[in-house]
Amino acid sequence: MVVRRLPFRARMVCSFRAPLALLVVIAMSPLLQACSRSSQAAPAPPPPPAVSVVELTPETIEVSREWIATLDGFVNAQIRPQVGGYLIKRDYREGSMVRQGEVLFEIDPRPFEAALAQTEAQLAQAQAELGRVERDVQRDTPLAQARAIPQSQLDNDVQAHLAAQAAVKAAQAAVATAQLNVAFTKVRSLVDGIAAIATAQIGDLVSPSSLLTTVSQVNPIKAYFSLSEQEYLRIADQINRPVPASGLWKTGPTLTLTLADGTIYPMSGAFLAADRQVDPRTGTIRISAAYPNPQHLLRPGQFGRVSAATEVLHNALLVPQRAVNDLQGTSQVRVVGADNKVSLKTVTLGGRAGNRWIVQHGLDPGARVIVDATSVPDGTVVRPTPVSVAAVNDSGRH
Repeated sequence: MVVRRLPFRARMVCSFRAPLALLVVIAMSPLLQACSRSSQAAPAPPPPPAVSVVELTPETIEVSREWIATLDGFVNAQIRPQVGGYLIKRDYREGSMVRQGEVLFEIDPRPFEAALAQTEAQLAQAQAELGRVERDVQRDTPLAQARAIPQSQLDNDVQAHLAAQAAVKAAQAAVATAQLNVAFTKVRSLVDGIAAIATAQIGDLVSPSSLLTTVSQVNPIKAYFSLSEQEYLRIADQINRPVPASGLWKTGPTLTLTLADGTIYPMSGAFLAADRQVDPRTGTIRISAAYPNPQHLLRPGQFGRVSAATEVLHNALLVPQRAVNDLQGTSQVRVVGADNKVSLKTVTLGGRAGNRWIVQHGLDPGARVIVDATSVPDGTVVRPTPVSVAAVNDSGRH
């Protein structure tokens, strides 16, 4: 077999074309990859976000109002001594229940016992003088009638007898006063109630102006709060009803008390009275209510929130509190339209019913309101999921 060798020039051309072809292939590879990627199908857009909506339907509801209240004793008796002296004993346990007439403090009685003994001696002396002048009158009366003595002597005896009677009465009054002062050395409670921590200590020199402690009657206990003039006019007929003959409690709306820790007091209260005037500085009127307090849980000075159903609304539209955004004093909600697009609505709110607001203006029956309004921008296409009012209320409690 004969092998033919190419000429030198032909061999040079072939060796030059091979690297050139390789360079062309390398340069074209990105273009080929781009064409390959463009030939693939574009990914599908993400599905619309799911949102929970409440469809508004007209309801008949009771509208509740809420006010900040301060608790106070039904009676707050300030315990002050009626005589001055050194405090020698405290007979009650601070913060405990005391009874009317129970001894709370004792003042040193010795000066008053000495004064009592002195007045009793003065009474005995006046009674002895009275006996003497009585005998003078008895002796001189027949003698004056027989003209054995001047009539003026009998007249003097009679006047001395009257003066002696007056002296005896004055001495008896002094004895009674001294006995009262001795009794006043035992300072007693004026009412049944809870006795506060003592403000005076053993050994203090006290006077009738000294406050020793306070006893508060806390069953029932009072709650004070203020109503605006408009609120008062709305429920004035319920507050100003006469007190029933059966007791202190008035008929009217039930008052619910929410304590400072958020718990609801298990016993309901009732209106007692409205103050005599509206405060011209604040435009409010002070209201008092009363709550049963058999366990003495409530104490004077506590704060709470008093709420009551004050009126009934028909065909009311309500939205969850979570659905409302406040922007510079304006209330807004997001509504899903027929095309499932979100639109922003400005609404006017009324009172509150549980965990929902009453819508006065801005929405129509059948509107689909997004429960969590802040999570969806305006104009977004969404996938609405209807939820019940009960489900919204349950989720809002957690």
